[in-house]
Amino acid sequence: MKRMLTLLCCAVSAAALAGPLDERKADAHLKAIAAGNVEALMADYADDAYMDWVGGPLDGRYRGKAEIREVWKKFVAANDGQPRPARTGKLVGRANPKGVSLEAEAEYGGKTPLKAWHGLVYRDGMLTTEIWQIAPAIKLAD
Repeated sequence: MKRMLTLLCCAVSAAALAGPLDERKADAHLKAIAAGNVEALMADYADDAYMDWVGGPLDGRYRGKAEIREVWKKFVAANDGQPRPARTGKLVGRANPKGVSLEAEAEYGGKTPLKAWHGLVYRDGMLTTEIWQIAPAIKLAD
């Protein structure tokens, strides 16, 4: 019984870690992508962050803020510097004492519309890992 209570307390504590702060940061990040706001995008990255962009013309692994900034500049330039209409699915979070992982699906409009799955990992309040997966089969609910 004591072991079960300990496990339950740990589960409740982990769920509490994926709170509104992390979700607000992730939501702001997705909105900055749609807006093409590179400075806002870069605000939460840790210095040693990395991004895996899977698929499309920006496919690759980007390490550190300088490389990540350049890929976002290319993404914005591909839409002539204009904001992209966007729809995002519900953010889903998972947490433990070491960090928080959030994921969401999104549809971006613009010159070349695309659909992407986002995986975002936050440690100590900083975005340390981002996965951008081009995912043409995504169908967001209306």
